[in-house]
Amino acid sequence: MRKGLLLLFVSVITLLTSCVEIIDDLTLNLDGSGSLRYNLNLSSSKVKINSILALDSLDGKKVPTVPEIKAKVSRIEDLLNEQEGIENATIEADYSNFTFKLNCDFQSLEELQTAMKAVIIDQNKNQPIPELDYNWLSFSDSTLQRSVPDVTIKKSKEIKESDRNLLKNGTYTSITRFESEVDHYDNENAKLSANRKAVMVRTDPYSLTQNPHLLDNVIYLIGAPDRP
Repeated sequence: MRKGLLLLFVSVITLLTSCVEIIDDLTLNLDGSGSLRYNLNLSSSKVKINSILALDSLDGKKVPTVPEIKAKVSRIEDLLNEQEGIENATIEADYSNFTFKLNCDFQSLEELQTAMKAVIIDQNKNQPIPELDYNWLSFSDSTLQRSVPDVTIKKSKEIKESDRNLLKNGTYTSITRFESEVDHYDNENAKLSANRKAVMVRTDPYSLTQNPHLLDNVIYLIGAPDRP
């Protein structure tokens, strides 16, 4: 999810760094099930992206072709649907405007994380990834803890500083929705919706590469135990 660094498409984004809009939208039910909506919009930089895609390589790295990107996206969608506890996984991709919309339902956050880890490992050609040894989402006693995966932090460091500057014009919006009302939360930059059932944190992708913990949050629903 927080993809921070573009959890699912990070391997492509490290080559196609540009102005980007990301919306990370997590809905969590009281029983721990829910849905994930993850939108990646690169349309404002499609001219630059097309010029990059016309190259064979960039900075010593092979530039993926559109058919290769399509195959990668299709593989991610298929793999998600194969995971236990994951249903209705789809990725809508527009290769003219370079927008990607991932949607899926999950039975538990644990199964969602397991599915995401399976995708990351697969896209990393099954090489060991120590950063996946911990969980970045947990929900118990009406309290949700969210953090940025370490694998995302590691990937963000692969982006050249000059390219990171291009991310300053982008936006990253993280939304968490609940069935019941929120009592309080720890991230001082977060905002609560009028109905008290959604929490939003907004930053830009560049700031996120500098401080991946900007989106970290602990959210306490009404009835949750007092914070330690």
